[in-house]
Amino acid sequence: MVKFMSLSSGSCGNCYYLGTENGGIVIDAGVSLRRLKKAFQEYELSMDSFSAVLVTHDHLDHIRHLGSFCKRVGKPVYTSRMIHNALARHTFTAPTIAACRRVLPEGEWVEIAGMKVRYFVVPHDATQTVGYAIEVEGHKFVIMTDIGRMTDEAVAYAREADTVVVESNYDMDMLMGGPYTYELKMRIVQGCGHLSNDECASAIRRFWHPRLRNIFLCHLSENNNTHELAYSCSLKALEELGVKKVEVALRCLPRQYPSPMFTL
Repeated sequence: MVKFMSLSSGSCGNCYYLGTENGGIVIDAGVSLRRLKKAFQEYELSMDSFSAVLVTHDHLDHIRHLGSFCKRVGKPVYTSRMIHNALARHTFTAPTIAACRRVLPEGEWVEIAGMKVRYFVVPHDATQTVGYAIEVEGHKFVIMTDIGRMTDEAVAYAREADTVVVESNYDMDMLMGGPYTYELKMRIVQGCGHLSNDECASAIRRFWHPRLRNIFLCHLSENNNTHELAYSCSLKALEELGVKKVEVALRCLPRQYPSPMFTL
């Protein structure tokens, strides 16, 4: 039985758990170990419930507490060579990352914690940003957060997945009518920033397939989006495809607090 939980999803911090009775992994370390332990305790999990950390990129909201993870828990940290090289120079991770460093080979599946894991590169304005395709107990899981535009490769992985976690960051009208500077607005919308609700909906139209069972909308902006807007935009895309609500579970992940533990 495969379980999934978001510990936090947004610019305030990002961290996700994917696991089974035989072990699990954490994706990104943007929340403290104290918050992780507290959330785990509600589901009778412990620090032994995961045996590795995957990192999507080197922006602070995804690695703020990774140095502490390495120092106090000592779990191996997996990501691409380019991202690891950035982490080795980053103020928050440089002192402790070396002993935990595990480089994922490009274009290959690797077994981690009883799961098959492979990364794929997505456009975002970090040193490098990756999504992950994960296979565990016959379940295919894909996560792609902080993605400036949807790529053919990302769509291809999602078209094979049972569960997709995908960014639905902003509503265009809210962003353009909001208080952000022009430069920041352009950074968000010009292909290497974040995915809008409309772009997320378009991606869903591309990767929908009959075996898809779960879509989680992640990294919603606090200032430029609402759960209602993100959900309704993606739901409309599914309805246009003729997909009934009973066929796929569509959910928005909360920004600043843990989600429930979902059975996938």
